[in-house]
Amino acid sequence: MIIAIDGPAAAGKGTLARRLAAHFKLPYLDTGLLYRATGRRVLDAGGDPSDPAVAESAARSLSAEDTQRSDLRGPEADRAASQVASIPAVRAALLDFQRSFGRTHGAVLDGRDIGTVIFPDAEVKLYVTASAEARGMRRWKELQARGVEADLATVTTEIRERDEADLARSAAPLMAAPDATRIDTTELDADAAFARAMEIVGAKTK
Repeated sequence: MIIAIDGPAAAGKGTLARRLAAHFKLPYLDTGLLYRATGRRVLDAGGDPSDPAVAESAARSLSAEDTQRSDLRGPEADRAASQVASIPAVRAALLDFQRSFGRTHGAVLDGRDIGTVIFPDAEVKLYVTASAEARGMRRWKELQARGVEADLATVTTEIRERDEADLARSAAPLMAAPDATRIDTTELDADAAFARAMEIVGAKTK
């Protein structure tokens, strides 16, 4: 079984995806880490994440260890990830990695284009979203918990800016697949979102 979970930043995709993967005993892949790691490799080399040639080279040299880095979150990493993700050659370089991950044993994958591009025939497609204000608050709390100084208004503005970039990019823009079921987590905690997702998966796999 493939469960494809798409949606904007800080909507709760990762938390939900990990719980579903554990419940169904499926591998889990946070595909956003692939783009974050690519962006970080470019930044480490002093390059521009919006440079197609540099970003593609970083994507093709990516290793599994790159996704384990501790510096893949935060405003700088967010911007770099969004920039490299807008480059078609980068997405093409990472396409096979994502598809091969799920083909053998099934998987739960979360990202921006799982249900539209990576696995358009997935048995279950979820689009997880929330208001920009709710997502900004969540990201701000995450940063606070890690000891990172951040301004709530600035974090929320950066969330909105990333939304605009993800929606406007020409390569696989952020959108819900036509057959995806939406889950708005603005007023839902993690347990309620999981319960809703389990209802949807149950209905789709009867």
